[in-house]
Amino acid sequence: MPFELGEARARELVGAWLRSRGFFRDPRLRSASIDDMRGVYVPAYLYAAVARSDYAAEIGENYTETETYSTKNEKGETVLRTRQVTKTEWRSLTGRRAGYVMDVLVTASRGLHNDELEQVEPFDLARLRRYEPALIAGWIAEEPTLARDACWELARREAVGKIEQMLAAFLPGDSQRNLRHSTRLEHESLALLHVPVWILAARHDPERPPLRIVMNGQTGEIFGRAPLSIVRIVLVVLVVAATVALAIWLGGRR
Repeated sequence: MPFELGEARARELVGAWLRSRGFFRDPRLRSASIDDMRGVYVPAYLYAAVARSDYAAEIGENYTETETYSTKNEKGETVLRTRQVTKTEWRSLTGRRAGYVMDVLVTASRGLHNDELEQVEPFDLARLRRYEPALIAGWIAEEPTLARDACWELARREAVGKIEQMLAAFLPGDSQRNLRHSTRLEHESLALLHVPVWILAARHDPERPPLRIVMNGQTGEIFGRAPLSIVRIVLVVLVVAATVALAIWLGGRR
């Protein structure tokens, strides 16, 4: 998948992201310098399978009833009134479902953890092109550094999570609970590809390690674990505690 964002645009987006971090994040991030910015074609595996699931769940069907209750009117008199109340009837449901699980993407690189990859997904898989050396000329392109079998198991675990979401969306009713399923994965496939990722470091404190930032090279989606500002958190806690104490003190004087 080709890079859609050049370095200049990627730097611009990262700068805006750093400036937009919340009040409780380290304010020095707003003026952080961006170092060691690299565009990398990261190896990943694309997994697909047919999932056959036996499931069981409780399905909730909502209905309304008219309820009578007592209250006080403007004259202080007790009066009876009615209101519509929504209630839920639960019933058990079991069944079987077969469907495709597609586009499960997992990292094949020790340099990019799978949770980082997940945070900047999705990638536009329609832009996939068959590998040719010219396509990655001028870019860093990693070879897979994770064992294929380990990636296969990781993809299966992600696929099971997707299956739970698919089953939840498939079930009827207004609500559901206690969904359980036993799933078999068949006709599995695992294809190696390279995804475009910008990897960089934002240095905001000379005495601390820089913040690692990962960006989707197609969409500009950004992920980084921005550090908290302990000073700001403590100040807010103290202000809230002082406000509560003042309110209690004023209430005691009345």
